[in-house]
Amino acid sequence: MNQPYELLSPAGSPEALSAALRFGADAVYVGGPKLQLRSGSAGFTMDGLESAAKAAHALGRKLYVTVNAFPTNGEIDALPDYAQALYALGADAAIVADLGAIATLRRAAPGLPVHVSTQANCLNYAAARAYFDMGATRVVLGREMTLEQIAELRAKTPAALELEAFVHGAMCMAYSGRCLISAYLTGRSANRGACTQSCRWNYALMEEKRPGEYFPVEEDAGGTTLLSSYDLNGLGFLDQIMAAGVTSFKLEGRMKSPYYVATVTSAYRRRIDGILEGTATPEQVALLQRELNAASHRAYASGFYFGEMKKHAPDGGAYLSDCAFVGVVKERLPGGRLRVEVRNRIRAGETLEVLSPNHLGLSFPAANITDGEGHPLDAATVPMTLVDMDGAEGVEAGDYLRVRVQS
Repeated sequence: MNQPYELLSPAGSPEALSAALRFGADAVYVGGPKLQLRSGSAGFTMDGLESAAKAAHALGRKLYVTVNAFPTNGEIDALPDYAQALYALGADAAIVADLGAIATLRRAAPGLPVHVSTQANCLNYAAARAYFDMGATRVVLGREMTLEQIAELRAKTPAALELEAFVHGAMCMAYSGRCLISAYLTGRSANRGACTQSCRWNYALMEEKRPGEYFPVEEDAGGTTLLSSYDLNGLGFLDQIMAAGVTSFKLEGRMKSPYYVATVTSAYRRRIDGILEGTATPEQVALLQRELNAASHRAYASGFYFGEMKKHAPDGGAYLSDCAFVGVVKERLPGGRLRVEVRNRIRAGETLEVLSPNHLGLSFPAANITDGEGHPLDAATVPMTLVDMDGAEGVEAGDYLRVRVQS
């Protein structure tokens, strides 16, 4: 890496890719048409991958492609051509989990760096060194590792081997993501890129030999999501993850919206820069945490970095969000007006907060809203339509607008 630390953001669509790059990602990871673990709705075509690579490289950023499903015999046979195509279109690395796939990629496209996926659940220095000996340039650490274990692994592996770790986002209930719940209930395997997120469904649970010992089935009006994990949030201890030897900080979310990607990327970009510049303060962390709370999430926790999972919020499997995403600024018009693509209701007079890579804490009142023909509106209510309104200085095309629903 050209920089000492890398912020790695997800993208499941071209819009999410643009958001990740605009809001400060050093690299973006995406899925292609083969062997990726979000095959349902978050894959790029080969032409899309080429366009994504060009967009990233134009800004001096990198593009990594996930090839981390566990392949069958027939898929291994087709992998050399795919690897060579990824290299030819400009992919900066392939993220791979299967041993046979790693070996096949290294033979077929030796110029294409290989990153070992977290699906490989690398938890010790011997495994990391074995992957390095196979030609891997980076290991994405198993999510079950503590800070102490990461530091020991770092001390006992070659310095040329980069370490990457997830620092934010949804956590799978299974060991390093190897889950069979979806495959058992629906016939769609998570290990083949077709997870239905069955662990997020509502369940009642009792062990037959322990009558009377059961989880309550009415945690809230939405039911009980017993198997649904907390969301990882490493913002407050990112400096400790750095000190342990991690150099690439990965954000989960290839199934998430561009607004989510922009929100989380923006917060972690500012956090990393604050640490490196020596300007980080508890007040800054609190402000950035407020930013993270503006995107939809489950209750936050620290994952396994400190051993036992430390909770950052009350129990509950429901999604939480302090803000509602209401629009995207498409154009700044003469006279300080903005052209906004509506995503949710925007009422005249309410305060619109601005999510921007250039400003933090910028807001303005929604005023003088007009439709495409210049007619005044009390509220913009039709999603994906364009409206014009007065805007604050500094708001630019590509910024997101939100309304706070709770403080």
